[in-house]
Amino acid sequence: MIGVIVNTVAVIIGSLIGVLCKKGIPERVSNAVMLGVGLCVIYIGVDGMLGETNPLVAVVSIVVGAIIGTLIDIDKGLNSAGDKLSAKVSRGGQNNSFTQGFVAASLLFCVGAMAIVGSVEAGLTGNNSTLYTKSILDFTASIMLSSTFGIGVMFSAIPLFIYQGLIALCAGLLDSVLSDGAIAAISCVGSIIIMGLGLNLAGATKLKIANYIPAIILSPFVYYLFELIM
Repeated sequence: MIGVIVNTVAVIIGSLIGVLCKKGIPERVSNAVMLGVGLCVIYIGVDGMLGETNPLVAVVSIVVGAIIGTLIDIDKGLNSAGDKLSAKVSRGGQNNSFTQGFVAASLLFCVGAMAIVGSVEAGLTGNNSTLYTKSILDFTASIMLSSTFGIGVMFSAIPLFIYQGLIALCAGLLDSVLSDGAIAAISCVGSIIIMGLGLNLAGATKLKIANYIPAIILSPFVYYLFELIM
């Protein structure tokens, strides 16, 4: 769990640094930074999509996942959680940028293969190298995000700790289920979602990214189904 803790602390410290840097920054500079962050996130998404996996696995996972996520309306639930946190932090008021930062950071830090693979490695073998690398990336991203959205980014450390902590604790079960191909499918689908998040941050789209989260869970099952069929 040490890797999970380090990753969580990295996000908290990075967010605090970003909030401190935010003071005195002109709005036009802040907007330029946000656009830059969006472009970087798009790059991360595109880079992760280039792994070796069947495109049909990604298509089916995204389509079915989007249907499930939209029916459940995960995006609404995540935004509602952000609003409640914002109301408590703001003492009864709500801050839209707080919720935006919380949702965007939670998705960015939790969606992706590194969160899953790193947590499984940490739980099985005690090897935290992947999570340490992820901590550096998340530290940098949290500075950039919080310099635009504010303190809401820091609270994404809560779902991050719970999500990666549970994976690390259940690593024994996941290791017997996830093959290299299944992990590649998770990475591809997760990267597509991250790219969508980047487009949102850049202001190009207004996708309800959280509603695509079920696609990540479905991707290894879809991968195994295609393996059986083919």
